[in-house]
Amino acid sequence: MSELEPALALIEFSSIAVGMLAADAMVKKAPIARIVAGTTQPGKYLVLISGEVADVQESLAEGREVGKGWILDTVFLPHVHPAVVAAIAGAREVGEGEALGIIETHQVASTIQAADAGVKGAQVTLREIRLADGLCGKAFCLFQGAVSDVEAAVEIGVNALADPSQLVRQVVIPQLHEEMLRNLQQTTYFGRLAGRGGGEA
Repeated sequence: MSELEPALALIEFSSIAVGMLAADAMVKKAPIARIVAGTTQPGKYLVLISGEVADVQESLAEGREVGKGWILDTVFLPHVHPAVVAAIAGAREVGEGEALGIIETHQVASTIQAADAGVKGAQVTLREIRLADGLCGKAFCLFQGAVSDVEAAVEIGVNALADPSQLVRQVVIPQLHEEMLRNLQQTTYFGRLAGRGGGEA
């Protein structure tokens, strides 16, 4: 996904079979720039698309229609923040500031929605987005910055959730201990930090 792909959408399906059917219909419906589709824990199917706004909207509508009754959550971001695109792809940023903000949600789409709103609405670094695998389908995002900015980003992100019941917990740590910061700079997977390798399960 690049600057030429200003829109992003994601659908979470509770059925793998229906997810595959919907993904095929979505990519046939409109000339989207990119589709990423696959299984994730616990037995869900995610379909992520990007491209021009109108094309993504049309493809998303088709996916919603085909997958009706099997959709857990969706997100549509017509002008997604570049940091969100990078974080979804696995990028992890090192930010400035003593505070850390966490938004944890039940579904992937909700965390993406919150991350985009938070990083657009406050002067913070989006450190990381973790999605589904290794989390039993949950997701979370991390913001770093000055305390007031992190508080604002978390509040904005939570308020952006289409379904407030998707929120597991929001937390702001005003002054992150240096040992915790060192952990975060390495990874948020316990297994990797403990030396077991992997850590996704």
